[in-house]
Amino acid sequence: MDNIIISTLAAFFAAILAGPVFIPLLRKFKFGQSIREEGPQSHLKKAGTPTMGGVIFIVSSLLVTAFAVRNPGDEAMIAMYALIAFGIIGAMDDSLKILRKKNLGLRAYQKMILLLAVSGIFGYYAANNSSIGTAVIIPFAGTTLELGIWYMPFIIFYFVSVTNAVNLTDGLDGLATTVTLVVMAFLTVVSFAMGHYTLAIFCAVVAGSLLGFLKFNAFPAQVFMGDTGSLALGGAVAAVAMILKLPLIILIAGAVYVLEALSVVLQVSSFKLTKKRIFKMAPIHHHFELSGWHETKVVSMFSIATAVLCLIALLAV
Repeated sequence: MDNIIISTLAAFFAAILAGPVFIPLLRKFKFGQSIREEGPQSHLKKAGTPTMGGVIFIVSSLLVTAFAVRNPGDEAMIAMYALIAFGIIGAMDDSLKILRKKNLGLRAYQKMILLLAVSGIFGYYAANNSSIGTAVIIPFAGTTLELGIWYMPFIIFYFVSVTNAVNLTDGLDGLATTVTLVVMAFLTVVSFAMGHYTLAIFCAVVAGSLLGFLKFNAFPAQVFMGDTGSLALGGAVAAVAMILKLPLIILIAGAVYVLEALSVVLQVSSFKLTKKRIFKMAPIHHHFELSGWHETKVVSMFSIATAVLCLIALLAV
């Protein structure tokens, strides 16, 4: 437990120190965010805010985890590799947006191919790792479901879904940061309770890094995490739950992610079929924003909801 606390604090202070280093560099190289014109008009004033800020908590997490765990084959490092791998995909996307000076990075099919490929690698690792295997735990039931040959398609779909859902959640100052901070705190507790001590350290380190990053990402944001950060966080959350054999728990603990993604699917489907929109704007955090809620209220309410859902998820494990 002492190692977890110390690692969390180390990650927090590492992110606090990294912010003043990376943010001026992002400004210097003109890594400014382009705001999509069809988004809320109130967001247009955010144009030019440095993006790719996810490097702050990625680097902080990497340094502290590597120092605390040291064994490159440890499950904590596998989760760290997921954070980095999906972060690289996000960085490629962000870089193209910056070069083109508009909110258009990797094309949808290019991004999907990369996500599928990396997801497949982690799925293959899990399926062939005796401590993980192809069974998943069913929340509340206390039993496991053996997926066999269906495990690989399932885990690939799972990784792609989680990373995209976290990416969609990153639409307001501090939203993806605070929601994922709570989810990572939950995964810390679960990992520790299930005897995955180094994995608990990794989760705590990411939570600590996000807490430090929140100093710069909370409203009004000095820096955005970009796809670099959101895809990295999605990969980390998905990897940890996969290692714990608990991918289905994300439906509960990460229900905010699910709601964000589902709102987009419903909005697009409804408009294509009926030419009518269900929400004022999707993802759903924009619906609440256009309904009169301030950004900070949306972030607060979504974070509180996540905390409650994580408590419920604890009962399901």
